[in-house]
Amino acid sequence: MQRTYMDHSATTPVHPDVVKEMLTVLTDNFGNPSSIHGFGRSAREAVEQARSQVADLIGAKSEEIIFTSGGTEADNLAIIGAAYAHRDRGRHLITSKIEHHAVLDTFKFLERQGFEVSFLPVDQYGQVSPELFKEAIRDDTILVSLMHANNEVGTIQPIAEIGRMTRERGILFHTDAVQTVGRIPVDVSSLGVDMLSLSAHKFYGPKGIGALYLRRRVKIQPLVHGGGQERKWRSGTENVPGIVGLGKAAELARDEMPQRNAKLTELGRTLAQRITSEIPDSILTGHPEQRIPGHVSACFAGVEGESMLIRLDMVGFAASSGSACTSGALEPSHVLLALGLSHEVAHGSLRLSLGKDNTMEDVDRLMQVLPEIVSGLRAMSPLYKK
Repeated sequence: MQRTYMDHSATTPVHPDVVKEMLTVLTDNFGNPSSIHGFGRSAREAVEQARSQVADLIGAKSEEIIFTSGGTEADNLAIIGAAYAHRDRGRHLITSKIEHHAVLDTFKFLERQGFEVSFLPVDQYGQVSPELFKEAIRDDTILVSLMHANNEVGTIQPIAEIGRMTRERGILFHTDAVQTVGRIPVDVSSLGVDMLSLSAHKFYGPKGIGALYLRRRVKIQPLVHGGGQERKWRSGTENVPGIVGLGKAAELARDEMPQRNAKLTELGRTLAQRITSEIPDSILTGHPEQRIPGHVSACFAGVEGESMLIRLDMVGFAASSGSACTSGALEPSHVLLALGLSHEVAHGSLRLSLGKDNTMEDVDRLMQVLPEIVSGLRAMSPLYKK
C-alpha cells in the first residue's frame, strides 16, 4: 500500500541535506562548545554558523538568537521571562483564545501567579481584530503574545498592524511563529515583534531544537540556570547536532521557499475546491486567503474526526484532526469553538497540511477515497441529516 503524508503542520521529514550536516557533527565534530581546545572551538564555530543561518532567515542579528529545545520552551521563556522581568510596571497581559497550548497554558500559569490575562476572541476566520486589540490595551499592559499563524486552521494574524500599536505604547510583543518560520517569509523588523518562537521540525529540520528571537536590549528573566550558555539566557550544554540541523534547515528554507510555496499554493487551492465541490455539507475553516500555503482545514457535518483519521490511515493517508498535540482528545478543538462552530461540527474536523514532496497525484488519490469515507461514516451516524 502506498503511504502518503499530509500532516506537515504536525511535523516534517528531515531534509537529507540536514541529516548529512548533523551526521558530521555526531561523528566528527563532537566537542563541547564551551571547551577551549580545538574540538570545543570547532563545535563553537558550528553553533555560531547555525545561529547566523537562523538569523538570516528571519531578518535578525545573530546575537538575537537563543537556542532552545523547541517552540514550547521558546514560548515559555519569552512569556514567563518577560512577565517576571517587567511585573514592576504592571501585571496585565494579552493573548488570544486560539493560541497553541504552549502559550495558553503558560498564560494560565501566570494567572495563578497573580497576573491578569485578557484572552481576545477571534472572528469566523480565526483572526484577532486590531480594533478589539486596541480596546484591550490598558495602562498596566506589559506583554502581548499572538501567534503568527494558527496551527489548526492555518489563518495568518495581522501581526504587523498589532506590532505598530505595541511599539507606540511601549508594550513587549511576542509571537509564536512556529507554523510560519521556514514556510512563509518572516521578518522580525517588518512584524514589529520583540520576541519570536520557532521550531526546526516544522520546516524539515530535526525535532527537539528551536529558537527564540530576543530583540536587543529587551529584558527577560531566564528560566533555566546553570552553566551560563546562550549568554546566560538558557543554561545547559548545547545540542550541537540539533542546532546545526536547525541552521541547515533554515538555509534551505530561505533558498527554496519561493518554489515550495508556489507549488503548495496551487495544491492547497485545488484540494480545498475539490473538498467543497465533491463532499456535501463540508465547510472550510480559517481565512480563505490569508493562510499558510498548502494548509487545508475542513469540517464535515455528521462525522467524527478520529474515525475519519483511522479510515484514512487504513488506506495510506496521514492527516490530523485539529492540532496534533490534542488529537485523541474527546473534547472538540478550542480553536474551532472560538471560530463559532458548534460542538457537533467541530468534532468532524480534518486538517490536511501538504509539504514540498506532495504532488497533484496525491490530491487526486486522496479525493478518490475521502468522499466515500465521509459518506460511510455519515451513514452510521444517527445525528447526520442532509
